[in-house]
Amino acid sequence: MPPPAPLTGLTADEVAERIQRGDVNTLPPRSGRTTWGIIRANVVTRVNFILFVLFLFVLSTGQLLQGLFAGLIVANSIIGIIQELRAKRTLDKLAVVGEARPTVLRDGEEYELARDEVVLDDVVLMRPGEQVVVDGEVVRADYLEVDESLLTGEADPVAKQPGDPVMSGSFIVAGSGAYRATKVGAAAYAAQITAQAAKFTLVHSELRQGINQILRYVSWLLVPVGILSIAVQFSRPDVTWQDAVLAMTASLVPMVPEGLVLLTAMAFALGVIRLGRRNVLVQELPAIEGLARVDVVAADKTGTLTQNAMTLGEILPIGRDEAAVRSVLEQLVAADDTHNASMRAIADAVPPATEPWPRTARAPFSSARRWSGTSFGDEHYVLGAPEALTDGEVARRAQEIAATGRRVLVLGRAELPVDSPGAPGLVAPIALLVLDQLVRPDAADTLRYFRSQGVDLKVISGDNAASVGAVTRLLGVDVGDPVDARTLPGPGREFTQTVNSADVFGRVTPEQKRHMVHALQEEGHTVAMTGDGVNDVLALKDADLGVAMGSGSPATRGVAQLVLLDDKFATLPHVVAEGRRVIGNIERVANLFLTKTIYAVALALVFGLVAVPFPFLPLHVTVVGWFTIGIPAFLLSLAPNRDKARPGFVRRTLSWAVPAGLIVAIATIVTYLVTRGLAHDVSDAVQEASSTAALIALIMVATWTLAVVARPYYLWRLALVAFAYSFYAAMFLLPFSREILQLNIDDPDRIVVGIVCGLAGMAAIEVTWWVRARILHLPARVLPRRS
Repeated sequence: MPPPAPLTGLTADEVAERIQRGDVNTLPPRSGRTTWGIIRANVVTRVNFILFVLFLFVLSTGQLLQGLFAGLIVANSIIGIIQELRAKRTLDKLAVVGEARPTVLRDGEEYELARDEVVLDDVVLMRPGEQVVVDGEVVRADYLEVDESLLTGEADPVAKQPGDPVMSGSFIVAGSGAYRATKVGAAAYAAQITAQAAKFTLVHSELRQGINQILRYVSWLLVPVGILSIAVQFSRPDVTWQDAVLAMTASLVPMVPEGLVLLTAMAFALGVIRLGRRNVLVQELPAIEGLARVDVVAADKTGTLTQNAMTLGEILPIGRDEAAVRSVLEQLVAADDTHNASMRAIADAVPPATEPWPRTARAPFSSARRWSGTSFGDEHYVLGAPEALTDGEVARRAQEIAATGRRVLVLGRAELPVDSPGAPGLVAPIALLVLDQLVRPDAADTLRYFRSQGVDLKVISGDNAASVGAVTRLLGVDVGDPVDARTLPGPGREFTQTVNSADVFGRVTPEQKRHMVHALQEEGHTVAMTGDGVNDVLALKDADLGVAMGSGSPATRGVAQLVLLDDKFATLPHVVAEGRRVIGNIERVANLFLTKTIYAVALALVFGLVAVPFPFLPLHVTVVGWFTIGIPAFLLSLAPNRDKARPGFVRRTLSWAVPAGLIVAIATIVTYLVTRGLAHDVSDAVQEASSTAALIALIMVATWTLAVVARPYYLWRLALVAFAYSFYAAMFLLPFSREILQLNIDDPDRIVVGIVCGLAGMAAIEVTWWVRARILHLPARVLPRRS
């Protein structure tokens, strides 16, 4: 049979013609929303709409100064737009580095292209670890095996022959070949798998869902309380419509948690930007939240704890001299055109044969069988794991070498052709090949960090168990006895218990890695899986957080939520710290915003039911909102936070916001009603003095809420609280600010009532903080731990 005609691919003219027709693999934007979409999403929001309508009401009264709260519309929009655009730029730049770049044949030459540049009928080459980026038909297959588990859920590789279809989203596990693109862009079956890689999205987030749940609760309260407030203010006798509008607006504005959604989105966006500066590509934004919840890191040894490159350290002949062994290795190097990491190490030390033997069959390496082989007529040679190919003295000797942390392969002569169903049959070893692995210099410090933070480490590798254990010990981690995964039972209770109790596993198959992730998750762990090889794809996909190395296979990068583009394992502590910062700070500022909402609803409800004028002007609640909630919350959202994230965000937040908000409201209500009384008609001086006293009580208690939420105290947090109290003191003492805010401190009796109620409220806030911490088993530290 004549050899098949060589593939040449499309010509330049044919490519140009398809580009003109639009037959290009055009995919949605990497970072989701367009610039205009980002601007629109940050300007046209429910919160901005509510504030804008209230601003129009105030504007109709002619008192523009009372409408300063509308500045929140501008601030919210500008900050949100700037941060999301910065995150979009970061994602776009990193995605270009991290995305799969297929190799295509054009005019008989190989070209590495961006996935968006592939056109219909392009001939795309396939090599182990690469992902299929468009649907196509196989035109050349050299022992080609494709894993379609991401599409079908079936983990067994599928052998492909010319004429067979391949679908985007699948990946090559063994052999090589080429396919012709038959569907590109949106027409491809799984085009969205790769297109989703770097979308800026907040969906499927426990934190986001919790905030939405809280906002729904707030919305249910806003409607009836808002209607009551409007009815009361406009039904008061002898009150101008302008005063009624201002009172109504002042009661409604603080009910809106205007900064909570903004700061949540901003915290996520800043997380993307900060991680981007460390060459971490965040492919799914909720991954940042997952970082904070991780309590188990399952790490693949090769490419994660050790560098992906190896060197051939020794050739230990068995029954032949070294020259004869090298002769066989030269033939194997010449016959293998898709070298994996082990064969690359051998090829670097052993040149290919100048006169290759005729090759009659080949079996590419796969993680499932753990060997590769080539048949040369009646001579069949295999290379792979000693445990898979031999036993007895040779296997014992290989085990001894592996126990020192070196990797050992056996070279042997097989009984059967390597492509036969029963291959390899009996194997006669002719040499042990010892490969040296380079431990990543940053791995030891990284592992120590995880242990110090209460994050368990599971080393899961396809290598020899003793070798994996030795490498892990070299990194200073006490791992106990390594477990050979071949001795493990099938998935079940015993399997789960073993996986959760042991720390190091060797000879793990890709399917076992996946089951190990499931076993850890069954015990309530949040699992991060790191890896770089095609055998890690299934586990990466099912882990709570998949972390791929930038130099790893395109398939691993395609399914991971995070990609370490510079391959630095030492980046992971920064990644975990960023996740904790984002989640911890969002919860901290949520406590502030929802406390304000609770006390605002309570004030509007009580003053509405007793039918007295609302004590505050819109400018009062605007100032308190800015200097007790808005500005401090913004600064607190940027601060480091090392606390491990815990489930139960809604419960914890409401357990603080409800009692704290009610305490602020009670102190304010008592002050106002004691100093003013329930009479419908009081003098302007009494009304002004009572409102001032109530404002003093509200500010004292609300700012102490800030002081409690800001704990533990670092110097800058103490300065933040001190600045807030100093600002308010100046506001009451300076004549021009009293005039602008219509404050009256000339009645000392009423002012003393406000101060006393404020101090009582501060004491109640303090007690609530300690009691809540005791009930919910939360850390209650005033000062930070000494490092």
